[in-house]
Amino acid sequence: MASADAPCYTLVYEDSSETPTTQELRNALQKGSDEVKLDTLRRIIVATINGNPQPQLLMPIIQYVMPTRNKQLKKLLHFYWEVCPKYDDNGKLKQEMILVVNAIRNDLQHPNEYIRGATLRFLQKISKEAELLEPLVPTCRSCLEHRHSYVRKNAVFAVYSIYREFEHLVPDAPELIQTFLAAESDATCKRNAFVFLAHCAMPKAVEYIMQVFDQIPSMDEQLQMSIIEVIRLDCKQETTHKARYILLISELLNASSHAVKYEAASTLTSLTQNPAAVKAAASCYINLVQKESDNNAKLIVLDRLDALRSKHGHVLDPLIMDILQILSSADLEVRRKAIGIVLSLISSRNVEEVVLFLKKQLQKTQDQEFEKAPEYRQLLIQSIHVCAVRFSEVAASVVHALMDFLGDSNNPSALDVVSFVREVVEKFPQLRQTICEKLIQTMPEIKSGKVYRGVLWILGEYAEEVQEIQDIFRQLRKVLGEIPILASEQRLLEEASAEDGEEKTEQVKTESTKPKVLADGTYATESAFTSVSAARLEAVKAASKPPLRALILGGDFYTGSVLASALTKLVLRYSELSTDKRKCNALKAEAMLIMASVIRVGQSRFVTVPIDEDSSERIMNCIQTLSELETQPSVHEIFLKDTKAAYSKMVAAQEKKAAEKRELEKAKATIVQVDDLLTFRQFSKKAADDVIDDSEDVSRATGAGEITEDFISNLSRISQLTGFSDPIYAEAYVKVHGFDILLDVLLVNQTADTLQNLCLDFATLGDLKLVERPSLYTIAPHSFQSIKATIKVSSTETGVIFGSILWEGPGLAEQCVILNDIHIDIMDYIKPAYCTEQQFRSMWTEFEWENRVNVTTTISDPREYLQHVMKATNMSCLTPEGALSGDCDFLSANMYARSLFVGEDALANLSVERTEEGTITGHVRIRSKTQGIALSLGDRITMAQKDNKPPV
Repeated sequence: MASADAPCYTLVYEDSSETPTTQELRNALQKGSDEVKLDTLRRIIVATINGNPQPQLLMPIIQYVMPTRNKQLKKLLHFYWEVCPKYDDNGKLKQEMILVVNAIRNDLQHPNEYIRGATLRFLQKISKEAELLEPLVPTCRSCLEHRHSYVRKNAVFAVYSIYREFEHLVPDAPELIQTFLAAESDATCKRNAFVFLAHCAMPKAVEYIMQVFDQIPSMDEQLQMSIIEVIRLDCKQETTHKARYILLISELLNASSHAVKYEAASTLTSLTQNPAAVKAAASCYINLVQKESDNNAKLIVLDRLDALRSKHGHVLDPLIMDILQILSSADLEVRRKAIGIVLSLISSRNVEEVVLFLKKQLQKTQDQEFEKAPEYRQLLIQSIHVCAVRFSEVAASVVHALMDFLGDSNNPSALDVVSFVREVVEKFPQLRQTICEKLIQTMPEIKSGKVYRGVLWILGEYAEEVQEIQDIFRQLRKVLGEIPILASEQRLLEEASAEDGEEKTEQVKTESTKPKVLADGTYATESAFTSVSAARLEAVKAASKPPLRALILGGDFYTGSVLASALTKLVLRYSELSTDKRKCNALKAEAMLIMASVIRVGQSRFVTVPIDEDSSERIMNCIQTLSELETQPSVHEIFLKDTKAAYSKMVAAQEKKAAEKRELEKAKATIVQVDDLLTFRQFSKKAADDVIDDSEDVSRATGAGEITEDFISNLSRISQLTGFSDPIYAEAYVKVHGFDILLDVLLVNQTADTLQNLCLDFATLGDLKLVERPSLYTIAPHSFQSIKATIKVSSTETGVIFGSILWEGPGLAEQCVILNDIHIDIMDYIKPAYCTEQQFRSMWTEFEWENRVNVTTTISDPREYLQHVMKATNMSCLTPEGALSGDCDFLSANMYARSLFVGEDALANLSVERTEEGTITGHVRIRSKTQGIALSLGDRITMAQKDNKPPV
């Protein structure tokens, strides 16, 4: 056997500190007990695998180990025969192997069925050794008639292995196995025999299926799986049995085994596009998801169901309620995927049923203790939102039900409801009045500042009746409590002091002092009266208060500024609608009092945090607007029309993006161009779904079918590692392939000496890991050597590969050349992606690593600079085009990208301003969950700023 054909084995760790000599191993084999022989033989096998075969031990093993009756030793002996050198230097079979073959023949005739079966399994491992197998074939054939099924099933695969490699050794194997299959009763033996026919004699396998056609539904699970595989393979060619196959596969959809049902459903859709068959396959998938306990299996089946939906959506419409039953699963990912399929199947015919079911599920999340109830509730609210926006007929029925969740303690759910209500109230004007009435009633139940801001904005924009505005002010008085806030809080404090006035007098008389060390190291005195006053103030702060008042006193002045803006809009609209000047002035005065009260209390000791400058300025602008009510008509336009128009524009942009996404999904179907080459496969398979081809899947997964890069792109990836004057010139071609980096290094010996024991040693910095150990090479004078190295990448981080070349020079002196560093570009792992504004805000809050890069560039246009940064970082812009359009010296935009590695998202916010000199100033803030990606993207932007072109 040629050395080039030698099988490759795994390297096994061998403790070199305790390596026994050949003589010690021989003595242990000769005189040791079975346990000693087991340990010794194990050592010999490991040494052989690692490249130290020790051929002189072959005869002692034959003499002292082979005659044993110990089953463990026999099993270990099989491993040794598998890896030991069987041929001499001339490629001829060693004489000792004749004794081995004789021993194997004896084991094949052994009365113990385990030894026979184990020996037959061993024959499958040495199926490439024709000279060893030839004398064993008759004995192997005779094992097909053994009384025990363990021997027979292994004998079938032994014959299969021999026939596949050396057909001339068993020329009649297909007929032999066909006869065996007809007479066999054991399920596993029948399955093995059928697999043989499927791979070596397909017509005979098809013939067998036709013979036992009616019995297949009651057969063993393994045999049914093999039959389905044969049907799939047979249908790749033209076959006359296709109609019978479809009938059979349809029956197997009702099999007891989940694996058989899954394979049958997958195969059925590849055989026919008949709506009834597609519907049956989809029902089978749904049934599998409901009955299967493993969540991973559920997700795989749901993926297959979604693929079916994308090709036959209209056929699956009647099954939408069955798919909704999957929501009874406890796993949130399964629920999310099921709802995604339902939302893509929804139509005007079934939307009411779907929404009713989702509303019931929503109620259950409150009534019962669901696992992950808040997340599930949020998912349901988002789903109802999608349904209501797409189908106006259900919006009225769900919007009031969802508004009950505005007071939900789970903040994300309540925010989703506000987002939904805001969109509905914009798109369906006929619902505005009832929605505003419901929002007014719900205000006392709201707990979150974000939800209050959304509700106040909606009421400020869409309350258009005099009575509604009056109701809003009435409800605001309740949720704000007594106005002015500062005066009422001060009065509460004074009342609390008056209640225990006598105590206070006593405390003043018996004022005790104790030393207190200040920050500068000096002493101060602290009176008990001071601490009692502070405790009383804290008690007043902690007292129960109306919700909006509690938020303002808690330091949420952003909500206070939104309240001021909403009050301003309501007063302006009331002044337009009402002719009663007295009521209008009273409403204006009340609104201004509330705003001034928020500012005053924000500057007092009653709030947790003092009011910020932005909120104070915003509220003062609102007060000024109301004080100059009749002199500034242009401001009225901004408050009453411009903000609503901006939101309408944003909703329209979102709808446009969603429509483009749907069109893109529809256009994903493979389109054949007029000048494309037509193949027969397209003609023959156009009526069915893609056939599942495991071999094609494997080649696709391993990258075997990928298009090779052209020569020019290869040249751009070459890095020079050493100089032209070095003894060795080295350059590396760096190719990024998924999560691997392949280095193809070319070494050129530029000296007149032979370089011996040359070693190319790499080391890495960052989340990179070298896979192979360095090998030793000998390079002749002025010759070349190509070396390949593979490096694993585990995260998106700028990695550095550095190393050296070592070799033995004249007089065995060690010589060395240090290589230039190779920097791995993270852009190979970052792809543009999109997410919603809510998802962006949530991730922005969650991610802990931030990198701030100051803008220094010669680009003068902010939008041009944004495009420059997006191109340099592979990020997509989330800010709508409408928000970026127009002529303005300020620009703020959000960007997002996703890494190939799970959980490594990158967020960025660009805030720039064009100065009077025409230059751009500002910064880019990058946030991510891991430090590496934030720093790497920051470095990327810094490098891109040095010139106006992003690095290639």
